[in-house]
Amino acid sequence: MLYHFLYKLTEVWFGFNVFRYITFRTAIATLTALILSFVLGPWLIRRLTQNQIEQSIRTDGPKSHQVKKGTPTMGGTLVLCSIVTATLLWADLKSLYLGLVLLVTVAFGMIGFIDDYLKVIKKNSRGLPGRYKLGGQFLIALAVAIILYGYSDFPTTLDFPFFKKLQLDLGLFYIPFAALVIVGASNAVNLTDGLDGLAMGPIMIAGGTYLIFSYVAGHTQFADYLQIRHVGGAGELAVFCGALIGAGLGFLWFNAYPAQMFMGDVGSLPLGGALGTIAVVTKQELLLVLVGGVFVVEALSVIVQVVSYQWRGKRVFQMAPIHHHFELKGWAEPKIVVRVWIVSIILSLLALSALKLR
Repeated sequence: MLYHFLYKLTEVWFGFNVFRYITFRTAIATLTALILSFVLGPWLIRRLTQNQIEQSIRTDGPKSHQVKKGTPTMGGTLVLCSIVTATLLWADLKSLYLGLVLLVTVAFGMIGFIDDYLKVIKKNSRGLPGRYKLGGQFLIALAVAIILYGYSDFPTTLDFPFFKKLQLDLGLFYIPFAALVIVGASNAVNLTDGLDGLAMGPIMIAGGTYLIFSYVAGHTQFADYLQIRHVGGAGELAVFCGALIGAGLGFLWFNAYPAQMFMGDVGSLPLGGALGTIAVVTKQELLLVLVGGVFVVEALSVIVQVVSYQWRGKRVFQMAPIHHHFELKGWAEPKIVVRVWIVSIILSLLALSALKLR
């Protein structure tokens, strides 16, 4: 909104021309989201505490988690408000791709809110039944995929990282594939959100990586030089990614060990869905497996644990997701979190190397 207003003032003073640059608006969006998080964070914690919106702790989990009982949850609302507000202020709202990412973010956030509401306020331990939660996610993701498929300028090819000439045109099958990427990313991030700061670190790192991918994919010269798929208009997603990083940093201020509030599904589901949608738009779907390698491992650990127990009657891990396995093996919570962040940084650097190693 401010972008459209301020850019028009270029006719009055040439200095306002700076708002034309995505890089500048991305930096401003990052700072805006960060400041909003700092300002609104203490107020939200007080409100959540007053209304006893507290995280329930698993009785079969690590004993060290019992001290977390009573910590406010649904703090993801802080992240979402900061991201959406900063993006609306500084991004070009005419961008179709930006609109789709915002749609997924807000819609998945509503699903997560309902799930948290049922668990925390209505004291329904199951929350929103899985068939409704996944069903809602797939409906939204399919709608986004169909819009992309019907958009004349959007390619339905699948590009393989590190191989510049290896491509596969999925045609109509791109719709379910894109939907699966979005929903899979959303739930993988949700499973990772189990320790103080564990999920937000990799989310910000992935957001920073896709900030670069978005900017490069939307820039004709850079995309041509690096021989990657040019997606006109994708550059505006860099502003969203910047807002994600700023909001994430602000949330970590309150979520770092020992956490003053937890994110909840209202935060993890939409953030994962947003990353998945950005990966689809920038044509870096397969690289999401590498960039979000931590999320993939967390999700796979749950799948392996369930399958192994059902088929063999034995568990592979002491507890799933895998971060709880390391806790039960004696690793301190901060050590697990920092090591996960380090791994995420390494994976993102490897993913970025795909821009040149082709």
